[in-house]
Amino acid sequence: MKLTAALILAGPAALAADRPTPSGLPVPRYVILKFDEVNARSGPGDDHRLLWVYRARGLPVQVVAENTEWRRICDPEHGMAWVHRRTVDGRRNVMLIQPEPLALHRSPKTDSHVVAMLRPRAIAGLVRCDDKGWCKLRVDNISAWAPAKTLWGTDDKPQCG
Repeated sequence: MKLTAALILAGPAALAADRPTPSGLPVPRYVILKFDEVNARSGPGDDHRLLWVYRARGLPVQVVAENTEWRRICDPEHGMAWVHRRTVDGRRNVMLIQPEPLALHRSPKTDSHVVAMLRPRAIAGLVRCDDKGWCKLRVDNISAWAPAKTLWGTDDKPQCG
């Protein structure tokens, strides 16, 4: 009988109560912009003032707050705005924000063979990061490694203050 009671407590209602956010996903977290044009608003709703329009499909952004329908995001230039949840996707990209090109390596070591160069402000798909500060990227059918500290979209801390 106790086992049955435990199963009832661990059912969908109990799991929903444990969700820290409306989506059940952690905040902060990274997502990408899903469309070529995404409206950035001053608050969570179409009735709030339009701040700007993002014109960068695949741009990595960090969700710093959310409600059921809207996500407050921080972008690589530290702009903050609200976007509708349908305009973001849970895939991960990163962006090179330093002004000079970045060497992409065959393996996660500075002395490994350089297979390509990533241009400033370029966006790359994030495959994974290791515990030594390197991230495996995918861009233009090339998989290569780069130091995480050189990329926007890898730091788990909130990026906008």
